[in-house]
Amino acid sequence: MTLYARFAAHLDAALDALVATGTLPAGLERRAVTVEPPRDASHGDLATNAAMVLAKPAGTNPRALAEAIAAELAKLDEVAAVSVAGPGFINMTLADDSWRGELTAILEAGDGYGRSTAGAGTTVNVEYVSANPTGPMHMGHCRGAVVGDALASLLEFTGARVIREYYVNDAGGQVDVLARSAHLRYREALGEAIGEVPEGLYPGDYLKPVGQALAREFGDKYVGRPESEWLVLFRQAAVASMMALIKADLALLGIHHDLFSSEAELQAAGKPEAAEAWLREHGFVYDGMLEAPKGETPEDWEPVELPLFRSTQFGDDQDRPIKKSNGAWTYFGADLAYHFQKAQNADALIDIWGADHAGTVKRIVAAVQALTGGRTRFDVKLVQMVRLLRAGEPVKMSKRAGNFVTLADVVNEVGKDVVRFTMLTRKADAQMDFDFAKVVEASKDNPVFYVQYCHARVASLGRRTAEAGIDCASADLSLLDTQELSLMKLAAQFPRVVEGAAAAREPHRIAFYLYDLAAEFHSAWNLGKDDPSRRFLIADQPQLTCARLYLARAIGQIVRNGLGIMGVDAVEEM
Repeated sequence: MTLYARFAAHLDAALDALVATGTLPAGLERRAVTVEPPRDASHGDLATNAAMVLAKPAGTNPRALAEAIAAELAKLDEVAAVSVAGPGFINMTLADDSWRGELTAILEAGDGYGRSTAGAGTTVNVEYVSANPTGPMHMGHCRGAVVGDALASLLEFTGARVIREYYVNDAGGQVDVLARSAHLRYREALGEAIGEVPEGLYPGDYLKPVGQALAREFGDKYVGRPESEWLVLFRQAAVASMMALIKADLALLGIHHDLFSSEAELQAAGKPEAAEAWLREHGFVYDGMLEAPKGETPEDWEPVELPLFRSTQFGDDQDRPIKKSNGAWTYFGADLAYHFQKAQNADALIDIWGADHAGTVKRIVAAVQALTGGRTRFDVKLVQMVRLLRAGEPVKMSKRAGNFVTLADVVNEVGKDVVRFTMLTRKADAQMDFDFAKVVEASKDNPVFYVQYCHARVASLGRRTAEAGIDCASADLSLLDTQELSLMKLAAQFPRVVEGAAAAREPHRIAFYLYDLAAEFHSAWNLGKDDPSRRFLIADQPQLTCARLYLARAIGQIVRNGLGIMGVDAVEEM
């Protein structure tokens, strides 16, 4: 049991004792009671709001209740001091042995430290990337890919079963354009001089191998033939080729999905019709007419009866059509059916979308609420654009891609770990600059380097200790003083940071925490530069060295666990 979980149990026991004496009535709801670090570190190590939460339902004064709770907590050997602040906040200062105990807990738990069962028994579908299958991955897709993958790992770390899903948009007009672009490259492969790629087609060189493969398979069979003869065939071949390219690009980032769902197959299986029938049966879809768009005059607008989803019932500003006037499904209608399908196999859904989709969030959230009766938690996380720079100057586009910078080019230049960590150094909905010069800089201002260097320093300490002939099969942790143990105050927060990040669906919190932890460790390490007695390795004091090595290894273990959630390697040397 980790320190915060242990003190939550201690607090429960203290409250039970007050119930037994009649100070508190039995049966009070305690879910809002917390144990957490105080906002001001000078107030102590832990704080609880128990008295503030329970006083009103208990019909008592919060300050008086806080004094009673504090008296119970003061009986614990792990508590050095307890105080009541303001109207009833309780602050605790822990004995050093509490922190020594947590250090031991970290080393004993190893890779399991910070894992929890908070999400146990739940299945979460995380859909991320889902880029149109019309070309290789570019840096516009990268951030959402990393955020989604790290979030999936974070949820698994807290005990949830996670389905990583990619929705293949292979039924829209963009894949017909892809097929026409592939046909152009097919003719080129057969020797035709195509000149400049016409406006409206995909110009990238990445389609040349597709055209060459089609030429090898079909010869000149489809040269000069009407589109109706080859469009579907070329579309299927081009989409399959692009998905293979996309999967290879994602693999460079260490990303692998469990499930690839095809929009075309979804529609062919009649899933949108099934969703519409269900929604009609439950009164969420009706036939009606939309109001004229703003700026349109009655003469310009011809109202058409369409099937409309009652999204206003869920807070949207207007009801939304699920079909077009020609009978084809709207993007929303197809998306609605897709989410209906996902909800059959998951207790919670998470979509990672680009910020340009912000306008459609409310309606799809409304649809999922209707389709699941509000039983399925659904989060849409919006991811802002990444601006690529090189020493402050915008990066030029890739000739191979046609009009964007490919993910593969970036990963090949700076490495998977740099890309993944950097994508998590800001909240997903905040804009980000990715400067090729800064992300590989060996400085405190580069979080990737700073955190990995922390782990490398710990590994180096272990090697140098062994080289000095010091055997650290065990350690006397009583040799660690209060100043050294202060590192544990931040280290012990890792499990609660993990649970909070998972609950909020915010994997960037792990990156922020690791940077702070690394900063604390580097500060402790640097004390030895001015004061030799504070060095972690002191050759003529082997017992103290072993105790400090144990402390360093605990920090390294947490860094390793956190980086594992982020999909970043914990390096042994730099």
